[in-house]
Amino acid sequence: MKCKICEAKSRAVFKGTVLNKYEIQYFNCPSCGFTQTEEPYWLEEAYSDAISVSDTGVMARNLSLSKMAKLVLSFVSDKQGKFLDFGGGYGIFTRMMRDIGFDFYWYDKFAHNLVARGFEGKIDNDLKYEAVTSFENFEHLLNPLEDIETMLGLSDTVLFSTELMPSDLPQPEKWWYYCLEHGQHISIFSRKSLEYIANKNGFKFISNGSTLHMFTKKSISPKIFVLTKIMIKLGLDRFIRNKPKTNDDMVLMIKKMETKL
Repeated sequence: MKCKICEAKSRAVFKGTVLNKYEIQYFNCPSCGFTQTEEPYWLEEAYSDAISVSDTGVMARNLSLSKMAKLVLSFVSDKQGKFLDFGGGYGIFTRMMRDIGFDFYWYDKFAHNLVARGFEGKIDNDLKYEAVTSFENFEHLLNPLEDIETMLGLSDTVLFSTELMPSDLPQPEKWWYYCLEHGQHISIFSRKSLEYIANKNGFKFISNGSTLHMFTKKSISPKIFVLTKIMIKLGLDRFIRNKPKTNDDMVLMIKKMETKL
């Protein structure tokens, strides 16, 4: 197969069984290290629910990510700007960020916005956001380069999470992140593949070396993730405060409901 990131020829490396019934092939790019499945014919079945029933960590993960994002975005962006959560699932993260005072909006091509209704964002080349976030999303992308370049066109800063492929290319039974049980993880990135995307689009790539990453055109210290981790561990994140938008959002939604009557 052709690599979906750098278009080099990818080699078949191993097989796995997704959804407990489909044996599929995985391909790795020797050039950039990106790993992809064969063309994923099983996705309609895999996304019968946008969030897998096995994803019991969805709330804990959103709580943790909202703490980290509050600090990172406070340090690297204008807190009064507009933000977009790309691939926002049910809207949990968008609602959490609005509740801690950030003007966040939701976007997802596949999921239904359940808890941040009324704050749907737009994808428009003429529209710029202060920052774009995309958590636990990159590994789901069918056309990763296209979607990531869409994000890069919306902001000079994209804050995201995805697990990096280990250098030894673990077999499916040796690494949980393939998530064979739900079949939704079809794109696994190496550090080199993310650096390739950054360089191709004139961005810098910053990473904590495992799960948290950033594409940016700004001068930001690579230690930003270490700093925020220490602050959260010491409880210092509580001193970074914005005015919550919870009540104002409620008033706004009531007014919108009244105008429809």
